[in-house]
Order: sequence, then C-alpha cells, then structure tokens
Amino acid sequence: MRRQDEAEDLVQLLTPEGERVVHPGYDLDLPKSQYRGLYRDMTLVRRLDREAFALQRLGELGMWIPCLGQEAAQIGSGRALEPDDHVFPSYREHGVAWCRGIPPLTLMGMLRGTTNGGWDPRHTGFHLYTIVLGVQTLHAVGYAMGMRRDGDSSAVVAYFGDGAASEGDVSEAFNFAAVYNAPVVFFCQNNQWAISQPVDRQSRAPIHHRARGYGFPGVRVDGNDVLACLAVTRAALEHARRGDGPFLIEAHTYRMGPHTTSDDPGRYRPAEEVEEWQRKDPIARMRAFLLREELADDAFFREVDEEGDRLALELREGVISMPDPPVDAMFDHVYTGRHTLLEEERAWYAAYLDRFEEPRA
Repeated sequence: MRRQDEAEDLVQLLTPEGERVVHPGYDLDLPKSQYRGLYRDMTLVRRLDREAFALQRLGELGMWIPCLGQEAAQIGSGRALEPDDHVFPSYREHGVAWCRGIPPLTLMGMLRGTTNGGWDPRHTGFHLYTIVLGVQTLHAVGYAMGMRRDGDSSAVVAYFGDGAASEGDVSEAFNFAAVYNAPVVFFCQNNQWAISQPVDRQSRAPIHHRARGYGFPGVRVDGNDVLACLAVTRAALEHARRGDGPFLIEAHTYRMGPHTTSDDPGRYRPAEEVEEWQRKDPIARMRAFLLREELADDAFFREVDEEGDRLALELREGVISMPDPPVDAMFDHVYTGRHTLLEEERAWYAAYLDRFEEPRA
C-alpha cells in the first residue's frame, strides 16, 4: 500500500485504479464483510437511482433528482453514522436515506406526489428532504444546539452542495455552529456544478477552507472514494460528539447525470470532462479494490447484480401500483387541529369537484 503525504490537500484511501493508500491522519481497517457491504450499498443505490430515472421518463414520477456518481460520498458518510445521530439532507441524498433505512418506495412516493415525506425523523434520524437551498444547515445547527443543551452525546450531519454553499443561510449556520460549539458536521458534496454554473464561478477558494474563518476544522476528501469518506466522516463525528464543535467536510465528487430530470447537462458540460470523471467512478474503483485484495469473487458480484434486478422490479411494480391520495388530503396536516377557514376551503373545493361528476343513469 502506498502512503499518502499528510500535506496533500485531498484525503484519499483508494486510487481510481483501486489501489489502497494509507493516510497518516485518516485510515481505516474494516472486517472483510464490511468492504463487500459498502460495494453492495453503492451498487443497489445506483440501481434504484437509475430505475427511478426511467420511471420518471415513463411518466410515473413527477421528477427525480439523480445521485449518479455520488454514491461513495453518500454511502461512506451514511455508514459512519450512529443510530442516535440525526441527518438533515437536501434533496439528493438517496444513498444516505438507504443507510438510515428509508424504503426507496417511500422516497419515490414523495416524487410521485402520493405523500409529503412518508417517514418519521424521530424514528429514523433522517429528516425530510429540503428543496430550498441551504436552509437545512440552519435547521441542523438548531437541532444540534438543542441536543447539546439536553445533554445528548449524539451528533448531527447537514448535507448540502457546492451551489448551496453560496447561500447566506450556510454562512449563518457556520457562524452559529462555531459560536455555540454545536455538535454538527457540515458535509458538502461538491459535485462541480450548481445546475449549469461550475464551481469556479461560485467560489474562488476551496470550500473546505471557509471553515478556518469561522474557527473550526475543514477537510477535503475524495468524494469518489467510499473508504476515505467513511474514515473522514467517522473522525468528524467523533470530533463533534466529544464536544469539540463543528466540522466541515468537502467531498470532491461529480454529478454524472443531470441536476434533475428536467435538466440537460449536455448543453453546458464538455463531454471530455464527463469522460474524465467516468474513469474515477466510485463503484468501479471499489470493485477493483475487492478483486485486487481478493475480498470478493465473481459469484459475489453476480449476486449483487441479481439483487439489484429484483430491487428494480419491486420498485417498478410498487410505483405503478401506488394509490392516488384522496383529493382533499392537502387539507389534512396544515394545522394540528381543525381550522374554520381551512374547513370552509375544504367544503368549497369538494363542491367544486362535485361539478365534474358524471351524471347518473
């Protein structure tokens, strides 16, 4: 194994060719089964992601936000979490949701419009997706501050992208977290593009350097290296749990697909850039490592692929058979109790819909 210089700016434990690298500050030694488990996680998350993309193209989902290419950042950080930790995601963290036990069909129901979330953050430690850029970082800091006041020893992770890093909410979250020593890890998935804007149009300096200005550590990790993401996130969470305050991780990765299914990245991204990042694919890298270290064989990879096919079929059938919610369900959870004005609006809407009923024979 090659030894990485501690002065190198990017923490990496696996090269794109699958060669194991030792880092003096962050290293990892896992049971053989966990290395295989990380590969399985990434492969199945990619399979569900591609199936959801296809379902949207067939008109079965209103929209999908792909995480293609970012599986290592999400699975590595997600598997570093303890059961009592809390996650505040943005809208692309399907891999983290997988690690927290959120059924993929539940995610797809939200994008089909049959639910407004579908899971209880108190039970999963995974809070609801946030479409508004950056606000979840403030929610995460507030929650972490409350946990600290309650004497809770757990930690919080806030996920956001390089585009959201330009939002003022994120800067405010950094400052509050530092001043109040909140046990929160900021995990930035720098996938190089904020829709059509490249990262060098958003930030002159590397994003992880911003932590210095607020007085807490910041590290850049190879976001296509699942082992490095796991090791760095574990260390950051321990830093937060022992009362040392916030920590910023910048996962250097790439969004291989569109921003959402309504986007066409071919209009603004050069093909040669995509090809360069394809050679750094996180799943191919982990597969090469498993083969190099004789930790898995063809039978294992075949088994994972077959499991992915079964998962895709289950998702396809599950999405298509989802029942439509009652048309007045939109009124159910606006307030905790009944509200006079809302009930009037519900009655008006019901009467409006009755006008379209077919006449009885």
